[in-house]
Amino acid sequence: MPEEVKDVEKFVEISTRASECRVKKLKDIVKLKLRTKRTLYTIKLSASSAENVLKRIKCKIVRLD
Repeated sequence: MPEEVKDVEKFVEISTRASECRVKKLKDIVKLKLRTKRTLYTIKLSASSAENVLKRIKCKIVRLD
């Protein structure tokens, strides 16, 4: 089961041990998905705040437009 994270700082910390970050753009929000060895972590953000978070992510970024 995926686990939704509400805190941006925790999401960025999880990115240090993730293999990739997938970016899914929906109508008015952006969903970021971090794939770790065991769990898929997700967070929903607005488009502007998602771009700021993506600059801080420390793993490979895959865009699923």
